[in-house]
Amino acid sequence: MIIKSLKLKDYRNYDLLHIEFDKSTNIFYGDNAQGKTNILEAVYMSGTTKSHRGTKDRDLIRFGAEESHIETQIEKRGVPHQIDMHLKKNSPKGIAINRVPIRKASDLFGLMHFVFFSPEDLNIIKNGPSERRRFLDLELSQLDSVYLKDLANYNRIINQRNKLLKDAFYQKELLDTLDVWDMQLVHYGNKIMDRRNKFIYEVNKIIYNIHEKLTGGKEKIQLSYEPGCGTFCLEEALTRNRERDIRMKSTSTGPHRDDICFTVGGVDIRRFGSQGQQRTAALSLKLSEIEIVKEIIKDTPVLLLDDVLSELDKHRQNYLLDSIYGIQTLITCTGLDEFVNHRFCINKIFHVMEGYVSKEN
Repeated sequence: MIIKSLKLKDYRNYDLLHIEFDKSTNIFYGDNAQGKTNILEAVYMSGTTKSHRGTKDRDLIRFGAEESHIETQIEKRGVPHQIDMHLKKNSPKGIAINRVPIRKASDLFGLMHFVFFSPEDLNIIKNGPSERRRFLDLELSQLDSVYLKDLANYNRIINQRNKLLKDAFYQKELLDTLDVWDMQLVHYGNKIMDRRNKFIYEVNKIIYNIHEKLTGGKEKIQLSYEPGCGTFCLEEALTRNRERDIRMKSTSTGPHRDDICFTVGGVDIRRFGSQGQQRTAALSLKLSEIEIVKEIIKDTPVLLLDDVLSELDKHRQNYLLDSIYGIQTLITCTGLDEFVNHRFCINKIFHVMEGYVSKEN
C-alpha cells in the first residue's frame, strides 16, 4: 500500500497544501513548530479518523476557519482509492471513500494501515498502563474490525455502568439493573481480552529476535498480558468488586485496566529498567508492529516516523533505517545530517517552514 498524495485545506497551520509522495522515502525537514508533524497527523487521520495526539476535531481546524478538509489518494494492491474527510467545529466529521459517503467512521478502518512512531512512543514502557492500552487499541483497531466494534460497545457499557453507579447514590433502586450491564460488560470484555492476549502472543514471536539483535545478543525480552481482572475471570472479578464499585462510583475491573508487562532477564523493566533498556524495548515493539501488520494484511503498511532519529543512538538509528527498506516512509526531522552521514537513500525531500512546504529534489 502507498499514499500517492495529500491535500489539506484549513488544517492546523495550513491554508492550502498539496503534496505528492514518493513510493519509498519522503523526508520533511525544518525547525520545530513549523508544521512537519501536522502532515503526518493528517495522513494518519485519513486512515484512522483520529489524531495520534488525541486532539479533538475542532482543534485541528485552522484558526478562523469553520471546517477543514483532508483528501488522500492511495493505491492498494494496484487499485486507486480516494479518502475525503471533512472536520467540522460543531458536528461530526464527514467521510467519503471514492466520493461515496460512509455512515460510520469504522467503515474506513482496514483500508489503510499505518505504523506511527514518535518520541513519545519511546516512553511507552515507563509511562502508565493507559499508554500501553492505547498502543493495543490503535493497532488492533486497524487490523481487526470486529475488535473495533467490540471495543466501542465495551466503552459504551463502561460509561453507562459508571453513570448508573453515580446515579445510584441518589436512587438506590437503580442498582437492580446492574446485573444487566455486568452481563454485557462480561460479553464484550472477554472478547477484547482474548484478542489482546492473542496479539501479545503474536508480538512475542517477533520481538524476541529483533530485541536480541538490537542489544547484540545481551538481552532477551518477554511480553506478558496482564488482564485488569487479575487472576479471576471477569465475571467473578466484577462480583467481588461490586461493593467497592458502588462505594467508589466507578468500575474498578475489566479490560480498561489491562496492562502489558515487559521483562528482560526476568526483571520488570517498566519499574526497574534503565532508560536505555526501556527505549530499546519500545523500539523493538514498534519494529515488531511493522512485521505483524505485514504478516496479517499480506501487504506493507505506511511508516510514519516523527522526529524519532534524534532520540536514538547511532546503532539504533542504523537498525531502524535498515528495517524500513521496501516500505513507504514519511520522516520528519530538523536536519538532513543523520541521513547524509548514514548514506541513506532519500527519494524526496521537502522543506517545511511556517506552514509552507517546498520540494527540494
